[in-house]
Amino acid sequence: MEQQTVFERIYAVVRRIPAGKVASYGQVAWLAGNPRWARVVGYALHRNPDPDTIPCHRVVTKDGRVAPGFAFGGAQIQIQLLEQEGIGFSDGRVIMSRYQWQCTPDQLK
Repeated sequence: MEQQTVFERIYAVVRRIPAGKVASYGQVAWLAGNPRWARVVGYALHRNPDPDTIPCHRVVTKDGRVAPGFAFGGAQIQIQLLEQEGIGFSDGRVIMSRYQWQCTPDQLK
């Protein structure tokens, strides 16, 4: 069986985030196998090779802030994409208590 790279593991998790939900960078890192990879998640998403199937706009900070340097059009585009999926904001941040994806590593198997 072929071993996945770190980026492939991250992309596999991000592909599973359903429309209308978000995950934090740290949450994606944890689900991909290492809770210390939060910055690696950001780097991987900035280099996203296929934004049509890897919905990096669904990844935000743990307190619901969008990426100021969202690689595919800036923060306003990320907000627009999330709002189009029905995700709500309060004071410029995603309402994490309502829209955060609830998933465990066991559920990804």
